[in-house]
Amino acid sequence: MTSSTTTAKTTPTASAPVLDIDALLADPATDIIVCCGSGGVGKTTTAAALGLRAAESGRRAVVLTIDPARRLAQSLGLTELDNTPREVHGIDTTAGGSLHAMMLDMKRTFDEVVIAHSEPDKAEQILANPFYQAVSSSFAGTQEYMAMEKLGQLKASADDWDLIIVDTPPSRSALDFLDAPKRLGSFLDGRFIRLMTAPAKISGRAGLKVFGFGVQLVSSTLTKILGGQMLQDLETFVSALETMFGGFRERADVTYQLLSQEGTAFIVVAAPERDALREASFFVDRLEADQMPLAGLVVNRIGQVTASGLTPAKALSVAEALDDSGGPRSASNAAGVLRLHAALVKTSARQRELSDRFTAAHPGIPVAHVPALSRDVHDLESLRAVGSALAGA
Repeated sequence: MTSSTTTAKTTPTASAPVLDIDALLADPATDIIVCCGSGGVGKTTTAAALGLRAAESGRRAVVLTIDPARRLAQSLGLTELDNTPREVHGIDTTAGGSLHAMMLDMKRTFDEVVIAHSEPDKAEQILANPFYQAVSSSFAGTQEYMAMEKLGQLKASADDWDLIIVDTPPSRSALDFLDAPKRLGSFLDGRFIRLMTAPAKISGRAGLKVFGFGVQLVSSTLTKILGGQMLQDLETFVSALETMFGGFRERADVTYQLLSQEGTAFIVVAAPERDALREASFFVDRLEADQMPLAGLVVNRIGQVTASGLTPAKALSVAEALDDSGGPRSASNAAGVLRLHAALVKTSARQRELSDRFTAAHPGIPVAHVPALSRDVHDLESLRAVGSALAGA
């Protein structure tokens, strides 16, 4: 959240209800906050600022980021983040709160699922399987599946924290974890999976004959292409996947239901730019279609100027007069400042107009406007400033 503008307290337009961040964080019934939005809008910073403000108001908060960027660790004063929640030091704990943070490690979470839900020998076999290693590292959708799994694990550790804040990936895939149970089910129930697991389900040659010639033909073709050992590895992996992920699918369904219940709040984060607000509209429409509990919209980096009474037209007129006067260098510098002021006022007005268009298209959705800061957010003090701005302070 960086800008050269002078910041001041902002409030949403009269037609938009105000998103009361402090009330949301103080409500003990709120136990999950999901921050979503397109990339580059300050979503990670928003999640960290919410976690810090909640912790210093007495909540036991944990921030889970699915965004692989390292900015969250830097702003929280941590050297690194991994798959285990790390305590954030240097916060005000007088209200009894605490703050932990972690970054989703997709591969490690996948390994944890295998170890937790398989016999030791079977788990070792799966972890060494080359197809498992490929799928757990790069298979489309794995990140979302594991995000759902990790969120369920954190929720199960309610004795450690009472508020989970999720920072989602920086794209439309931020909401893909909502589809994780369905997509995982489609994958497991797909034709290829059924063909590959059929030999394991139907024992003996008679069974294969009953199943039909199709499986033998597929198996024979794949053997020629992949080789016998690779085909065996594939069959072993697919069989293990089916048995192991039945439980994961059930847990993902439970977590999905958790996200749709009271106690969860989705916050859409956007920048005051056309494309970012268009993406925000997509998120809002999707959340409303899925009947997910939408708390509101945060519009980050709204430009502000203190001398709001000096219009751009008047500032440019004075600047032109100073230039024409041929005065000293100080006059030229003043003309430059006036032109900068005019540009900033125009930018701020355009940003407000874009935000107002969103409100007109989505009436009734609470909005919080966060002024642009004059410095980078890289430590706890600047995170506190963001948290105060989020709360309208």
